[in-house]
Amino acid sequence: MQHMQTIRVDHPEAVAKAAAVLRSGGVILYPTDTLYGLGADALSDAAVAKVREIKGRDAQKPIHAIIADVEMANRYGEVNEKAFALMCAYMPGPLTLILKKKAGIDTGIGKGMGTFGVRIPDNQFCVDVARIFGNPFTTTSANAAGAEPERSIEKILTQLGEKADLIDLVIDAGEMPERLPSTVVDVSSGEAKVLREGAINTQLLSVDK
Repeated sequence: MQHMQTIRVDHPEAVAKAAAVLRSGGVILYPTDTLYGLGADALSDAAVAKVREIKGRDAQKPIHAIIADVEMANRYGEVNEKAFALMCAYMPGPLTLILKKKAGIDTGIGKGMGTFGVRIPDNQFCVDVARIFGNPFTTTSANAAGAEPERSIEKILTQLGEKADLIDLVIDAGEMPERLPSTVVDVSSGEAKVLREGAINTQLLSVDK
């Protein structure tokens, strides 16, 4: 694993280095407000394919993206009234919103999909990287498909085995506390439909309104 570099999340160059790896089509292993994730340019077919290969993830399963703000979300998906209300209430935070995809977004995670999933984690590193990179990057838990996500870098790399060699940069934030994953809500139709229960109590989302 000679080409993989590890850097602490509080290192002054962590954000710039992560953004540079994303720009070059590489993959980062990084902390969010829930779990460690695998990040790559969300609009690059090759970069997204690399993430799928590392995880052993089915090409049909959607991958979502981290964005910096509502304006960035609006470039790739349709931020309808329901989406905007939930963004204002719960972002940054452990919420993933599935938006109706904008026309012309047909590469990377948008390929063959009618939707575009976005999230703004309550994690300054993630938001800073999205801002400096200037585009969405993938957020999918750093685990082999079907396996439980591990909470430390060492265990994650062990679980991924040889596939870990495809990771270019590791951003180490130590062992993650046990947390629920983000709550996933599909708002692409204008109504809110919970696809995955998670860290946000869905009763608070008033999803039936």
